[in-house]
Amino acid sequence: MTAPRPTSPVGSSSPFVTRAELPEQVEAHLAAGHRIALIAAHDDGPTGFRVVYAFADPATDRRTELTVAVPRDDAWVPSLSTVSFPAGRFERAVRDGFGIEPRDHVRPRRLTRHAHWPAGWYPMRRDAAADPTFGPDESGFAFVPVEGQGVYEIPVGPVHAGMIEPGHFRFSVVGETIVRMKARLWFVHRGLEKHLQGRTPQQALPLTERISGDTAVGHALTFAMAVEDALGIGVGEQDRLVRALLLELERLHCHVADLGAMANDVGLGILQTHTLRLREQLLRSNALVTGHRLLRGGLGIGSARLHALPDVDLVRSVATEVAELVRIALGTAVLVDRFTGTAVLHRQQAAEMGVLGYVARASGLDVDARRDHPFVDLGPSFRVCTAETGDAMARFTVRADEVAVSAALIADLVERLGGNLGTGAPAAEEEARGADGGGADDGDDGTTTPVAHGLALVEAWRGTACHRVELDGAGRLTRAAIVDPSFFTWPALPVALADTIVPDFPLANKSFNQSYAGNDL
Repeated sequence: MTAPRPTSPVGSSSPFVTRAELPEQVEAHLAAGHRIALIAAHDDGPTGFRVVYAFADPATDRRTELTVAVPRDDAWVPSLSTVSFPAGRFERAVRDGFGIEPRDHVRPRRLTRHAHWPAGWYPMRRDAAADPTFGPDESGFAFVPVEGQGVYEIPVGPVHAGMIEPGHFRFSVVGETIVRMKARLWFVHRGLEKHLQGRTPQQALPLTERISGDTAVGHALTFAMAVEDALGIGVGEQDRLVRALLLELERLHCHVADLGAMANDVGLGILQTHTLRLREQLLRSNALVTGHRLLRGGLGIGSARLHALPDVDLVRSVATEVAELVRIALGTAVLVDRFTGTAVLHRQQAAEMGVLGYVARASGLDVDARRDHPFVDLGPSFRVCTAETGDAMARFTVRADEVAVSAALIADLVERLGGNLGTGAPAAEEEARGADGGGADDGDDGTTTPVAHGLALVEAWRGTACHRVELDGAGRLTRAAIVDPSFFTWPALPVALADTIVPDFPLANKSFNQSYAGNDL
């Protein structure tokens, strides 16, 4: 595990650069192999804004930051959109939340704020009205039209059948072949980052478990580790093993569900029925492990605790059955035909867009924060699962391989724990969670000064999650910036859909399976 950094004033390890210096500094970081993990703005009140650019080096696990001071009456930063696709999207989100303009952006239109949001209202500013007046969405959306003989459009969503969250997809099609697809998200803005301000870390932790419901462990752990990084809190070996165990339990039940859902999209509903049966067994086991089917409640700040260790025999049995179902699936001509060559995301495309998780690994990118940014030694049972073809088949087989790896890791971690359930601190945590409702001091009076900051990277089941926090002298959050891996990977879906037929869109979408909730914060 990388040792946590000691408490330090904001800016001491986050050097300030001028707006003129920023592009050259960022390009140097990118050229050195660092990736942009996060760009987050901060409203410091009368003194103006700060924009923090956080980088991670997967080769060394080194994290570095650059900070730009932005005057309130001259709120702009030079756009990095010509050198980094993810940076360009972060910049648009910063502009929509804080009103800081990315100057010379190649695609300057709104990202997170739809047209009915009030002009001049930026929800992340300290002085943002709590209940602004929204108007009708009269401007429409700037979908790029595709013209030519035989081209027609198919709109899908934003309201979908079942429980899926809102997202709009606009297809330009010739015959059955997709020429272009544009996704429009951010229909639900929950203001999660603003809700976390003013809370103690203990009060905020339950909210982070709910950022994206199927990633309760991934986000709560990333948040807890960011706080621990800020405050210099060490975490013992046993608790780190428990945390790794929880991550693999979450990865296991999510991958099992996805394998069945992909098979169902090509007509093999019987395979999904069996995977749902297996997932239900895992969820019932999860409820015994932490008291919640989605594994909430097992993590604390500086600690972890379980009600019971998972049933290793059950995990092994599930992994064996999944392997048999995958063997049957890959022996079915219809599934192989529909999966192979469908929705291809090439390696270079994935790299340029900063794609993460199993989608990146299926396109040949050997990226995984469990190895690149480790918090515990996972031992010989761990390996990074990759494929080369970048199609739906690759995303299916990478998931299948990761099920086997997770099952082996769970067995090893349980053995290494030797009956230990983690240290925990139930009384202190419950007292902290219950003390006032949180959010009592959101810094709107301009008096809250951040004195410590921390950043964490964790391989959640969809990919690397990143959280960055700042805390004041009273130990309350002045800022919490959240990046779900879906923020990086969603834009790759339209790219992969080029030349895919419309009937394969449900399969392609499921093979990506990105989070709406984690993206639409």
